[in-house]
Amino acid sequence: MSSENNSGIQDLTNNKALSFSKLRRSNIERQHEWDSDDKISLSYRGNELAGETGEACNIIKKIERERLGIKGSRATKDQLAEELADIVICTDLIAMHEGIDLAKAVREKFNTTSKKVGLKTRLY
Repeated sequence: MSSENNSGIQDLTNNKALSFSKLRRSNIERQHEWDSDDKISLSYRGNELAGETGEACNIIKKIERERLGIKGSRATKDQLAEELADIVICTDLIAMHEGIDLAKAVREKFNTTSKKVGLKTRLY
């Protein structure tokens, strides 16, 4: 059963797990609606990702500020979750734009790093 949180984002925690392939299918479908003329470029996508990453970093700064007891504005883990989700979505959009299988790329990179630093954990 899915529900919506206060920001209107659908909560799928009680539904089937999200996969890279499900995200890709949904990104393809939504992009067709959003940019039916296929005008969005790779550089646009890169800037979009940089912007979302910057927003996440700003939230992290505010969370850390509170942890340290420093005066200033605050942020929540829910806000961080939203920004991290934007980063994952944007990353898949870039991979989609360039015909990259993101699941395969993540798996290969994870395993290469584990092997490089002598760790046993692998993604399969």
